Amino acid sequence: MLLSNDYERNVRQLDALLGVGRSFDVAARDLFAGRRRCRIYCIDGYGDDAVLERVIGHLLALPSTVEAQSMQEFVDRYVTFGEVTAERVLDAAVTAVLLGKALLLAEGYNACALLDAKQFPARGVEEPSSGKVLRGAHDGFIETLVVNTALLRRRIRDPRLTLEGRQISERSRADVVLCYMEHLVDRDLLEELRRKLDAVDIRSVSMGQESIAEALMKPQWWNPFPNVRYTERPDVATACIMEGSIVLLTDNSPAAMLLPTSFFDFVQEANDFCFPPLIGSYLRLLRCVVFLLTLFITPVWYALVKTSAAVGALHFLAIAEEYEVPLLVQLLFAEFIVDLIKLTSLNTPPVFSNSFSMIGALVLGDFAVQAHWLVPEGLAYMAFVAIANFAQPSYELGYAFKLLRLALLLLVAALDWAGLALGCVGIAALLATNKPIAGKGYLYPLVPFDARALRRLLLRRPICRENT
Repeated sequence: MLLSNDYERNVRQLDALLGVGRSFDVAARDLFAGRRRCRIYCIDGYGDDAVLERVIGHLLALPSTVEAQSMQEFVDRYVTFGEVTAERVLDAAVTAVLLGKALLLAEGYNACALLDAKQFPARGVEEPSSGKVLRGAHDGFIETLVVNTALLRRRIRDPRLTLEGRQISERSRADVVLCYMEHLVDRDLLEELRRKLDAVDIRSVSMGQESIAEALMKPQWWNPFPNVRYTERPDVATACIMEGSIVLLTDNSPAAMLLPTSFFDFVQEANDFCFPPLIGSYLRLLRCVVFLLTLFITPVWYALVKTSAAVGALHFLAIAEEYEVPLLVQLLFAEFIVDLIKLTSLNTPPVFSNSFSMIGALVLGDFAVQAHWLVPEGLAYMAFVAIANFAQPSYELGYAFKLLRLALLLLVAALDWAGLALGCVGIAALLATNKPIAGKGYLYPLVPFDARALRRLLLRRPICRENT
């Protein structure tokens, strides 16, 4: 539907669609600009009062506006604000107001003017709680899209940096931005992402980037491995863009999606680049070892104890005292307790969270040992697993390892060492069949094999060479 030259009709349509008088936060102001009736619409809380006051003051001071024959000419002659466009489509104008712009309707024109005079409530760009670094920048993305793109522009002052804005589906109309370097991006990957974004049709993005990620992915509910890597750090997103990757920013979300994502991308962390290359390589290799230990340490130990294989050189792995609760139940109970402490710490007020989690772990652990619910050896291994999970910043990967670890324990309980071997085959199958949102594959650069890319992931090279 288009706007017409009938001013009264346009006012009635806009009032009805925007909910003037129905919604308390929709503000409408009538004024005269050189004896021409005008009406301004905006959302209270979005509009920049200082900018709107200057625009309205200038319009009220105009002696005449008869020389402007169209809305575009009216804008060119009399509107002093820089970011302003003329719009004829009624639905587009209403959507622009709901996105924060101010709408100026003037008598005698079949179009309106949209002023991008908006400001969003925003928190400070403090460092995110996950992914902290010892050195380097301590700012982070926030829930305002414009601020997030400015944080990228501040770090990449190259005209070839492209920030491609799009809207997701006709119903939700959520703003997303594809960020990439024009000369480095994989064009096939970019086109694939564009097609998938255009095909997304969801009612809302109530959960931010996670709603969009699930709409982009193929349904694989049985596969626990994450298909997307997130970051709230602008420097990490910048590094990925400079390597040829694509960063997807979503309005109302502080987390950026890094695409494409493979399993080996999770061995990298921002702290690797805060130290010399040798130390950074050591941290990456340590993280790889920790990955394997968190997945296999309790199933392997349980298999050794269950099959009485902890003898000879492995005698130190045996349990020194009698226990009454089955060992499998002990390990599953410990996994449950660890998750319980995490949830309670998350929902506990900050003043008490640290002390509560420490007291809860000490009291529950000591009581469980004294009551012979847990053996000290099993509690020690589970404590190591709980701590080691925080060696990498991806919560999704941590919970994927937890589910796989539980599956391995159950298989070992049923089939002993054959169950462990079967579980390893199943994990390899899950990795091989996981379908990422886009890219060459989830196991790239191992499958398909790319020695140079794999070496860059596992070994930290000097930054000057990474950028060449």
